[in-house]
Amino acid sequence: MSPTPARITAVDTFDIRFPTSRELDGSDAMNPDPDYSAAYVVLRTDAADGLEGHGFTFTIGRGNDVQVAAIASLRHHVLGRSVEELCADPGTLNRDLIGDSQLRWLGPEKGVMHMAIGAVVNALWDLAAKRAHKPLWRFLADADPQWLVSQVDFRYIADALTPQEALDLLQSGRHGAADREAVLRERGFPGYTTSPGWLGYSDEKLTRLARQAVADGFTQIKLKVGADLADDVRRCRTAREAIGPGIRMAIDANQRWNVDEAVEWTRALAEFAPYWVEEPTSPDDVLGHAAIRKAVAPVKVATGEHVQNRIVFKQLLQAGAIDVLQIDAARVGGVNENLAILLLAAKFGVPVCPHAGGVGLCELVQHLSMFDFVALSGTTENRVIEYVDHLHEHFTDPVVMRQGHYTAPSAPGFSATMRPESLAEFTYPDGAFWAADLAQGTLAQGALPQGKGAAA
Repeated sequence: MSPTPARITAVDTFDIRFPTSRELDGSDAMNPDPDYSAAYVVLRTDAADGLEGHGFTFTIGRGNDVQVAAIASLRHHVLGRSVEELCADPGTLNRDLIGDSQLRWLGPEKGVMHMAIGAVVNALWDLAAKRAHKPLWRFLADADPQWLVSQVDFRYIADALTPQEALDLLQSGRHGAADREAVLRERGFPGYTTSPGWLGYSDEKLTRLARQAVADGFTQIKLKVGADLADDVRRCRTAREAIGPGIRMAIDANQRWNVDEAVEWTRALAEFAPYWVEEPTSPDDVLGHAAIRKAVAPVKVATGEHVQNRIVFKQLLQAGAIDVLQIDAARVGGVNENLAILLLAAKFGVPVCPHAGGVGLCELVQHLSMFDFVALSGTTENRVIEYVDHLHEHFTDPVVMRQGHYTAPSAPGFSATMRPESLAEFTYPDGAFWAADLAQGTLAQGALPQGKGAAA
């Protein structure tokens, strides 16, 4: 008798939160007190190899439970399905989840449900790469171009990128791939750091961390701006004095401004030579980004971490609205949709500089940029991955930085697996950290804490 095929036996979810607001880590003009969090999912199987697929999406505290519930609502699409069939064609699950006619009413392809789909789809890719005994970047780079094209949903983007054009890009990207892989393994992929630039940091802390970034080999840093222009002028001057003229400095408004404000504010900071202005206005305002780009040149315009799907990215590219495209590994519908976005960027010749930081976003997105370098765009010119030195210790395969570069991961999978002890400690509200924290708050105040730092 042939062996019984392995099946998905459980879709386990976790509400994981970290109290980053207490040191103002991650603070910006729109999000002054974030508690970095992960709506986390594990696909368990009855396969003899015991492998699991891990995925998550990123939030900043309150509402993480809503995101977890959205992921849990997808269980019925996954339970009982063949591990072999899903790993051989992750696009089938991607299409089934996005194609659920009733779930589509909650989007379509945007918001909480789309991010939940991304978490589950990413967990499947993690499982597929583990079963292939390859890190995800290598799994994608080694894949047959025709198969990769089959993983892309061309609905709504075929007017900008056809399947044949995507195939041509991927086939062209294979030329010289082995040489680029050798370069990647030796040198890594360039990064930039936001660690000095959180809005809540003092000037002294900004200066110390900016100088440390340069000493660590980073050639670009980023500052959060947008709350107060006088403060931003002072902080940009402080940062520029700390890093000198030869280091790039980007600024990030986190969607704070109207279009006219973005132009005025960016021009006011132009004396400090910002390399790009990031998220200057609403991520949905394609024409607004185009107007800002025209008005603030030569400062570049970058956006993407809150762009909700490939269709909006298509429009930003068609409208000539951005100089830098910032994918996010956990905002859109998983690896499949990010493949579409990377292909669109390659078609339009726009460099991809991913958003990272958060909980595990550095761990995930490095794989996508490394695939892009090895097997698609073939270059790291003007391409950098954001790096923030937060929370990496909670992952079994954390990012490794060397002289401002991401070291290529070698462990199989998507680098998404969190340590069991971290899950046990930071699950909200019953994990060891939060149970103790909430108990202390109850004793001290007679009620659960609701102020800054509480992740309720």
